[in-house]
Amino acid sequence: MKMIKPVVNLSKAADNYDTFVLGFNGVIHEGGDIIPAAADALRNMIAQGKKLIMLTNSAQRVATIAEWLSQNGVNPSIFQCIMSAGEILHYKLKSALGDYAALGSNYYHLGNPTDKGVFCGLPFVPVASVSAAHFIYMDSVSDINDTIDTYRPILEQAAALGLPFVCAGNNTSCFKDGKICLAPGAIAEQYAVMGGRIITIGKPDASLFKYCVDGINDCGNVLVVGDNVATDIKGATMLGWDSVLISKGRHVNFLGEGYIPDVAKTRELSNSYDASPDYVISNFRW
Repeated sequence: MKMIKPVVNLSKAADNYDTFVLGFNGVIHEGGDIIPAAADALRNMIAQGKKLIMLTNSAQRVATIAEWLSQNGVNPSIFQCIMSAGEILHYKLKSALGDYAALGSNYYHLGNPTDKGVFCGLPFVPVASVSAAHFIYMDSVSDINDTIDTYRPILEQAAALGLPFVCAGNNTSCFKDGKICLAPGAIAEQYAVMGGRIITIGKPDASLFKYCVDGINDCGNVLVVGDNVATDIKGATMLGWDSVLISKGRHVNFLGEGYIPDVAKTRELSNSYDASPDYVISNFRW
């Protein structure tokens, strides 16, 4: 069984790694402004000559994430690569290959319809009813208090019509505004249980991690930093990379809010996903 080492500061483990693959939600921010400790960590990592990559299951396009970083005092150019589920989905919709070849043009946007960047410049049309749609799309829930039952009637209607469910990001839950809330991956899983066809993009797909590092000269030893065992830590495990789990993120309700993470609970959580981090830290802190 892998030994999980608790660390108070990431700097205690950083000397062994050259490239860091960082999550976004739960690592850099929690649904609002940038986490102050995270901003400080980024500055110190750059000062130490570390190579930084951001890989996120966010449905936002890379340009939107880069703009958010700039508005929060972080130069996006400090990252060797920024990649998101939304950017990859945009490319796949544009290429219209494989699962995306026969989707049709009309989509029903389930959940929060504010971010339409995935479809920007593409020949897809939002429609007001499921009956007029060729597929349904989801990138975020409407409200942090939503449950699967909130969406069940629409899912049942879409499943009866045989509509594909396209989902940007595989997260089943996320940490937002200090609360664990539902994420589109959970809705997609429910749709699959109903017999519906789902098309999802995001971590832990190992090819996404490899894509981000393949363009980097001499990436050296890689460390993945994330708050989700099912996506961040699982992806790292599949590639044989080391990883750090942030305990006060996606799994805070189970792991607790202690400054020193609970290793026993971290191991118990890891066993349920068959993916174990090498380190556990309460926050992304240098």
